[in-house]
Amino acid sequence: MGRYDGRVAVITGAARGIGLGIATRLAEEGASIAVIDLDESAAAESAGRLPLQGEAKAVGIGADVSDTDSGEAAVTRAVEELGGIHVLVNNAGITRDNLLFKMTDADWDSVMGVHLRGAFVMTRAAQKHFVAQKYGKILNLSSTSALGNRGQANYSAAKMGVQGLTRTLGLELGPYGVNVNAVAPGFIATEMTDATAARLKMDVDEFRRLSAEANPVKRVGQPEDIAAAVAFLCSDEASYITGQTLYVDGGGKL
Repeated sequence: MGRYDGRVAVITGAARGIGLGIATRLAEEGASIAVIDLDESAAAESAGRLPLQGEAKAVGIGADVSDTDSGEAAVTRAVEELGGIHVLVNNAGITRDNLLFKMTDADWDSVMGVHLRGAFVMTRAAQKHFVAQKYGKILNLSSTSALGNRGQANYSAAKMGVQGLTRTLGLELGPYGVNVNAVAPGFIATEMTDATAARLKMDVDEFRRLSAEANPVKRVGQPEDIAAAVAFLCSDEASYITGQTLYVDGGGKL
């Protein structure tokens, strides 16, 4: 028996990177998975590669989580095709890094739209089902950048906003059997961090090496590290934990 047997998990931004790592871990533990991504073909391809157990199913759904109609339609489709929803992971994210004096309105709005508005839109759509069934798990992805990071005023503000949203939703939804928590990753080896290396005109391996040297455990994180934390926080074992943000960063800069 897996911890997620009979459960349905909806995961945004799950066609690759951390989102795919989370989808893979929950599938290994028995969940049916809705892979939500802006690119539906990529979402469907990733859904088709998940290590599903028993009678669990997976579906790839294209959606712009920052758009209310698109986000609500994605949740409705997931419920119809998979038979319900028990877990929502708000992972979708983008970066538009720049120093403040170079940052455009579009840079700010697009990052806020995907990270913060997207979490709001998807959670509002899912909570209707959670409250009705008196059960639900919501996991939001924050970041250590929430504490401030040069060139990421938009991203840092959005990720700290996610922590405030998490705390408030924990208060509002707790009485209805819904747990809401967040995970704040440090450096994770993904296409997104590789793109940051390219933007800084650094070799990817060197960028990762320097990042590893900056934390106590002396390695960079992998999507599997975040997936392990998510799998615990979205399980019934964590039913007495809500409104919390767990930093998964190798100890950061202790």
